[in-house]
Amino acid sequence: MTTLDLVPGLITTREEVAQAYGGSRYSGGIVPAKDSGKVFVYSDPSVGEKHGYTFDGHAEDDEFGTLFLYTGAGPEGDQQMVRGNKTLMDTLTDGRDVHLFVADGKAAPGKKLVKQRYVGQVMLDPNLPYVVRRAPDKHEEMRDVYVFRFRPATGAVLRFEPKDAVPPATKSGVEDLPIEWPALVVEDVKGKKTEQHKTSETIANVKGGPRTVLRREGQLVTAFEKFLIAAGHEFKSFQITVEGEPGPLVPDLYDITANVLYEAKGLTTRANIRMAVGQLLDYRRHLKKEVPCGLRIAVLLPSEPTPDVREWLESEEIALVVQNGVGFTGFPAL
Repeated sequence: MTTLDLVPGLITTREEVAQAYGGSRYSGGIVPAKDSGKVFVYSDPSVGEKHGYTFDGHAEDDEFGTLFLYTGAGPEGDQQMVRGNKTLMDTLTDGRDVHLFVADGKAAPGKKLVKQRYVGQVMLDPNLPYVVRRAPDKHEEMRDVYVFRFRPATGAVLRFEPKDAVPPATKSGVEDLPIEWPALVVEDVKGKKTEQHKTSETIANVKGGPRTVLRREGQLVTAFEKFLIAAGHEFKSFQITVEGEPGPLVPDLYDITANVLYEAKGLTTRANIRMAVGQLLDYRRHLKKEVPCGLRIAVLLPSEPTPDVREWLESEEIALVVQNGVGFTGFPAL
């Protein structure tokens, strides 16, 4: 094998990477290289744009820092957690390094060979490694896709260019969205995969040492899902695409049976509840044609807020549902 130093900003080709580290040089966006213990991810947002979805790219930083989104493998039908997608998920526990490249134009005019720009070493976010989104396949049929969420690997610095940002949506629309909270441990609930949380924290073994990951919001929503199932309620979510804005809006949970839209927060602070209220009001604007008249909006919390916050929510006619042991106080939201 030849030598190739992976320095952020490096311009290379898949063939050169394969010569240096192994793995496929021709096909697949998720390329394992067994001999070198690495996984290479090649992102090309132009491929997704051809099919009408624009999830991939450097997303707006959140409270946990830098975030890069990458749509999983599978050109038609619902994507499955197999082959390349499973390879990526396995990196959370098998110790393999993940290296991210983005397409950077043709290597030569009139040639198919694409230049690859090295962004840096990344890792899946152990708290939320992927989300499920709706996108058309190559036959223009809507299907579920995995959108993986990358963070910088421990000690790594990623190098982005402005053109790497998630592109804005070209049209507005609303799609029904299945609810799936990904986790390292899952169980089957009436045929639906969802997250199993036994504690409010999970230790994910990732390169650089164990990392404690708070999963309070996922734990709360999963418990509420089970509660709704036991109550005979059906639920889902929505993918709200807004023309000119990058990335869709996604409410936490819509109770179909009771016509209630929920936004969950893992911390019962005024700042978090303010955020939930703002999100709910924004979602409601876009869902007027998607749900029956009389939609209620509700905040879902793991514990009671202060009396003043409760009074504020009541004054705005926003329901409050609070976890209480194995049940939920405030349900049904009236």
